[in-house]
Amino acid sequence: MVQRYTIRHFNPLTPNKMEQTEQKVGAFVGFFQEFAPKLVGALIVLFIGLWIANIIVRMMQRRMEKTKVDESLQPFLLSLVNVLLKIMIVFSAAGIVGIQTTSFVAMLGAAGLAVGLALQGSLSNFASGVLILLFRPYKVGDIITVGGFSGTVKEIQIFTTILATVDNRMIIIPNSAITSGPIENTTAYTERVVEVLVPIDPTQDMSKARTIIETVGKTVPGAIGGMPVSSPVVDVKPTAVTLAARVWVQPLLYLDAQAYFREALKNALQEAGIAGEHEPVMEVKLVQQ
Repeated sequence: MVQRYTIRHFNPLTPNKMEQTEQKVGAFVGFFQEFAPKLVGALIVLFIGLWIANIIVRMMQRRMEKTKVDESLQPFLLSLVNVLLKIMIVFSAAGIVGIQTTSFVAMLGAAGLAVGLALQGSLSNFASGVLILLFRPYKVGDIITVGGFSGTVKEIQIFTTILATVDNRMIIIPNSAITSGPIENTTAYTERVVEVLVPIDPTQDMSKARTIIETVGKTVPGAIGGMPVSSPVVDVKPTAVTLAARVWVQPLLYLDAQAYFREALKNALQEAGIAGEHEPVMEVKLVQQ
């Protein structure tokens, strides 16, 4: 049996095709020779830059821990610095490769402006939250009064601050409302004065009343030893002489101390027979003509 084979002849490239191929190869080689160093430089900048950025972030973290920066502020600042450094590195690498970043930056700026105008209220709360975390006019656990609300600080968030009132209500206050007004921090110092006004009949023995006030003041919950219990005269009327009974206490026990001091003073003065303010007496004289 005879097998037949078909032999196809290879047609060599024509001079025009060979010239086109050589041009394409030459263009590719030229592009590679021109682009390769830039690409290698951009990759070197990218890897070294990211390595340095991580070192900077770790150094910042250790520094914050040593200086005792607020724990709620540390992650935010570290993330912000990390993102900004990486954006700068990426833009630098893109510039080395030859990518025009000017138009991209302009477009990014315009988009940021639009977003900022749309979210200006939220950005204001955000900026105020950063200021609160940086300057720390209060911290978690403090008792503050802001915007007409009083309570214990439970959380300091980037946009809001959460308070718990005495009757256990949750109050959420925008941070911009806090920084734009006065802040009363009643636990900022280690001691606070409880003052109770004590009106006493002018005919009573004031020295005896002061002795009772001093004795009761030393039994107040949270009273600070070594601090004097004072009772200066703050008002004088025909019906009463008012003493301001004052005792230094721990701030967190202020409300309990105030309630105890009032009740204990009332009971002690009554037991000692010291009368309080009396009703005004009207004296009527009849004159016979």
